[in-house]
Amino acid sequence: MQEQTKVALITGAARRIGKQTATTLHAHGYNVVIHCNHSTTAAEELVDSLNQIRQGSAKYVRANLTNMTDVKSMAESAVSCFGRLDVLVNNASSFYPTDIDQATEQQWDDLFATNLKAPFFLSKALKSQLEANNGCIINMVDIHADRPLLEYPIYCMAKAGLVMQTKSLSRELAPKIRVNGVAPGVILWHENELSESDKESVVNEISLKRLGSPKDIADAILFLCHADYVTGQILAVDGGRSIHGGEKA
Repeated sequence: MQEQTKVALITGAARRIGKQTATTLHAHGYNVVIHCNHSTTAAEELVDSLNQIRQGSAKYVRANLTNMTDVKSMAESAVSCFGRLDVLVNNASSFYPTDIDQATEQQWDDLFATNLKAPFFLSKALKSQLEANNGCIINMVDIHADRPLLEYPIYCMAKAGLVMQTKSLSRELAPKIRVNGVAPGVILWHENELSESDKESVVNEISLKRLGSPKDIADAILFLCHADYVTGQILAVDGGRSIHGGEKA
């Protein structure tokens, strides 16, 4: 009997790291389900380009990850795309500063929903499907879950929660589902660009003396998809920056 093609669902996959992750997994033989919320045009373009490489190998689903009804519906749609699911990559994330004097309850709800609540309930909804295929969950964490980033307290707290979710679910879902996390360092400069001197300062804190790339993160995710004896781990992909500290990016 011919082995079935494995399927990966990547949230927030229309752009940036999510897009590179989908492209990398697809290049290694996976069928991919691209999740987006507002970026439907970009998702459609990515699906079209991947299907030109291998016909019928990519589809997309749309959902607002702050809405748990949407999350549950998306889980069902994702499985129905190819009739199975082997990998869940919880990549989607809201990210913006929340100075304590200006922070709002709405910001708290949004940052915790996208970074912590949605990954949990999506994992819950896909548990039986992932168990059936001895699948894995990979969560996009952040080196700042451990070393807080100045002016981003809510985001950092949510990511710290995702670290514990990763470790907790690795026990709860064992032995059939592995759960790991990837903690990127500085991959792309923030939209609120730093000054050139601050950028230089950040790069000087990185052991490898250069920014990472989305491909570095996607390659780490691919590794964890295939690392059958690794679970409950957070893999820092940061060029060594986490051993230096720093807080500008």
